[in-house]
Amino acid sequence: MPNENLLSTLEQSLRQARAARNRVAARLAELEIEAETLRAELAEMDTLAGQTEAAIFRLLSSVITTNTAPPVHTPSDDELEAVLRQDAARQSYSARPAMPMPRASVATPRHHIPPLRTDIEIKDDRFADRTIPQATTMLLREAGEPLHVNEIYNRLLEGGFNFTGHNPTISIAVSLNRNGRFRKVAPGTFDLVMRDASQASG
Repeated sequence: MPNENLLSTLEQSLRQARAARNRVAARLAELEIEAETLRAELAEMDTLAGQTEAAIFRLLSSVITTNTAPPVHTPSDDELEAVLRQDAARQSYSARPAMPMPRASVATPRHHIPPLRTDIEIKDDRFADRTIPQATTMLLREAGEPLHVNEIYNRLLEGGFNFTGHNPTISIAVSLNRNGRFRKVAPGTFDLVMRDASQASG
């Protein structure tokens, strides 16, 4: 009967359509599960990227603060000498004879003053856990000659030294001036006492 054949054909078509729909629905469910997994992975990546970005920002902030804060007011040699005179006057004891700088020393001929560099990149962290005298001793031995506090500052930054004060060059000058291992050989310029002794004996 034609009606039975048509009905059979329609029923078969319906079964096929439902089967196809079920396959598509199953595939959609798989894709939704995969999408959720990918969303979770993206969230983890976003979290990790955010943490890394924050760490980079903190590092750059400390470097930028360290590098840019001192040039706001770079003490001249005259100012360094004045600070050292005041510090020597305040010190009632010292590991070596106090070195109050006479005012005549301020009028000594000008020498080259290295600039404080603003483009310093940290090369390593060898000075990260050192004090100013410890790190400067290493620098002066490596240099083989006296260094101005500005150059000492530049090289300490390259070695990962972390300055906390607002006037790092003054901190260096005062710290070295108080320490018996160093002697001031020119305004703002220091050398090792032991090198002088070894050269004198040699």
